[in-house]
Amino acid sequence: MTKQTHRILILGGGFGGLYTALRLSQLPWESQQKPEIVLVDQSDRFLFSPLLYELLTGELQTWEIAPPFAELLQGTGVRFYQAVVSGIDTDQQRVQLQDGPEIAYDRLVLALGGETPLDMVPGATSYALPFRTINDAYRLEQRLQILQESDADKIRIAIVGAGYSGVELACKLADRLGEKGRLRLIEISDQILRTSPEFNRETAKKALDARGVFIDLETKVESISADTISLEYKNQIDTIPVDLVIWTVGTQVAPVVKNLPFKQNQRHQITTTPTLQVLDHPEIFALGDLADCRDAEDQQIPATAQAAFQQADYTAWNIWASLSDRPLLPFRYQKLGEMMALGTDNATLTGLGIKLDGSLGYVARRLAYLYRMPTLEHQLKVGFNWLVRPIIETLSQSI
Repeated sequence: MTKQTHRILILGGGFGGLYTALRLSQLPWESQQKPEIVLVDQSDRFLFSPLLYELLTGELQTWEIAPPFAELLQGTGVRFYQAVVSGIDTDQQRVQLQDGPEIAYDRLVLALGGETPLDMVPGATSYALPFRTINDAYRLEQRLQILQESDADKIRIAIVGAGYSGVELACKLADRLGEKGRLRLIEISDQILRTSPEFNRETAKKALDARGVFIDLETKVESISADTISLEYKNQIDTIPVDLVIWTVGTQVAPVVKNLPFKQNQRHQITTTPTLQVLDHPEIFALGDLADCRDAEDQQIPATAQAAFQQADYTAWNIWASLSDRPLLPFRYQKLGEMMALGTDNATLTGLGIKLDGSLGYVARRLAYLYRMPTLEHQLKVGFNWLVRPIIETLSQSI
């Protein structure tokens, strides 16, 4: 009798899920034990999220930062389903897809990422835009086009949250809108980029000042309406007219994850062992935004693309090890520094003893992200385009 093939089911096609699937397809499985690998995501495209801001300025195109899963998984043997996960039965080891089949699994990878909570203040759900997905970027682009084509003297934009996302958005939008833009960055704490290295914080502050972005620190959003935002500062409430509010604060896990019978922290992230396995469920692995993970050195792992990228390697290895009677490896997180785009042709980079900003930082950031692109084929296509596009633009301007 032939041994039944194991099925590895991966839920979520972000950095954690897609890169786990790709690594699993490359590992040295013996022919008789090669498992079936299934990847499920609600979108038909992978999103290289750190470059999402560049869509708004036209620096990059959708195909560069959001290639279709079908293209990335071609020739890997990984099966892809575009579907929403509606239920997970951990006792029966089955996952129900909305309007789709029920899929049984031998190993399950939870990598469904996070969502932006818009129910934190009155009016945010109706009037604020999140900025996390490719659809969020498209919605924002439509609103910006309408505002730019209007007769309005100024375009007034409030960005809630002065973390990485808020700061990068403020700089990109200030460059896009130029003199017409009036941008306001609202932060509840007493400084921007609270968890960032000082060099990046100072560089970002200069970039925001140079672009005339207003920064409201120690300021709480009280409510949002169709054309105003009410802010509380030192117990005083001020209502300011706005054309657009972008919400970048917070992350919450999907409801299907909250309902799972696992140990979770206050934010409903699933507690894992250092081998990235769910407590009491060694057949289930969790990584990325939905995992509350401490590594082999007891470091708390941040919910970043960089961390998910590294976790994917360990998750793939540990699944392979668990199916081929080898020892599992505890995750060891390597903080490689951080990078931020601060407008067009400007970025900051800190890490591994290097500090860069300006155009040098911009080039270094682009190269680092090119190296992180999911497949060699996509790296070559994007890299070639980045080399050739400026030449074509220069030639077309001189004709």
